[in-house]
Amino acid sequence: MRQTTGLTSTYSSDEFGICSALYELGGMVVMHDASGCNSTYTTHDEPRWYDMDSMIFISAISEAEAIMGDDDKFINDLIETAEELHPKFIALVGAPIPYMIGTDLDAIARIVGERTGLPCFSFAANGMHDYTRGVSMAMERILREFAEEKNSPTRQFSQSVDNVLSESGTVEKVGADTDLQSKKISRITVNILGATPLDFSLNGSVDSMKKWVTAHGIKMGLCLSMGCTLEDIRKAGEAQVNLVISAGGLAAAKYLRKRFGTPYVVGVPIGEAFSEYLVEIVRTASRSDENIISYLQDYVLNEVKTCGKIKCCAIIGEAVYSASLAAAIAMEYGICTEVLCPLDVGQDLLRPEDHYVPEEDDLICLLKNYDAVFADPLYRPLLRGEKQEFYPLPHEAFSGRIYDSVNPNLIAKRLETVEVP
Repeated sequence: MRQTTGLTSTYSSDEFGICSALYELGGMVVMHDASGCNSTYTTHDEPRWYDMDSMIFISAISEAEAIMGDDDKFINDLIETAEELHPKFIALVGAPIPYMIGTDLDAIARIVGERTGLPCFSFAANGMHDYTRGVSMAMERILREFAEEKNSPTRQFSQSVDNVLSESGTVEKVGADTDLQSKKISRITVNILGATPLDFSLNGSVDSMKKWVTAHGIKMGLCLSMGCTLEDIRKAGEAQVNLVISAGGLAAAKYLRKRFGTPYVVGVPIGEAFSEYLVEIVRTASRSDENIISYLQDYVLNEVKTCGKIKCCAIIGEAVYSASLAAAIAMEYGICTEVLCPLDVGQDLLRPEDHYVPEEDDLICLLKNYDAVFADPLYRPLLRGEKQEFYPLPHEAFSGRIYDSVNPNLIAKRLETVEVP
């Protein structure tokens, strides 16, 4: 019974993570599941549903179909719908029922792809894992399907006749004044990987990250997967560095590293000090062959000195965002902050002092050791200390849209200036 959640919510599932990652890309995404599961995703976990069209469907498999089998019906429905809506691709998403009855979604995808002439692929989701795994699978697969080689003819960009980029990184314009000839421009392009509303609510955080990138003279490339298109994905290999802002973006970064040799940095530009530090790490990575997990840099950890009334803080949530917030708190306040991560993201993204805590009972025991806790408001019932401070930090993948109106945007802002709801 240790795996039973009695006081809090549960995180969004892997199949919903896939839908969220593919939502804006113009494809037809079909969950092969019973009717009703689609509404759980659209009404609880997808804040874009009412303002942005997307082809998210469910097969509505019936009890009889699950027992007797009727793949032909599913295949015909897919083909008929694709012919009517003309999607750019078709993605079939697994769920508990096809997982239990052994539905061969790969074979169905091949059949549908051959008959429609569209890219068609499937995901082995089963509803038993959290959303980070689904986001990870979707982002890596969409890059495998659509990212093009750097020398592909469709990747050649037209260059202005009167502007030439010199080897020194300056813009030289024929007949221009000397001061214009010497104007420096950045040659760094950065991709942001791991952006979904499940981790970054529609509170302006993703837009703030894009502005943070360009404000430092760096060109914004792909933002996977908010505010991007398949054309952006085709150009993914052009960037000099990838910035991973959630656990869901790590597999995509590793894939681009293997295919194009692009280094990656892990971190979210939270707070003023940490965001300034992070941009320097991005610049360093663009000139390096090494992958850098920014919030693990030695000097950040070594310079932290406990001070003030709050001796030790805990942050409950997704690993990359939480560890970045912990680094921001350390750099601005000198307060030791540890991450308690309930999500199965692996040890790569957790610092030595952080904890993977998938069980509610273990989380309750650990929380007694902290003076202050940052977490989704639905975690508040787990606190037992009367003098513990609780700072609400809503997480869309955990509490849905309940706290959207009070979800703070912490990107590149000094933390003391952020209003805590």
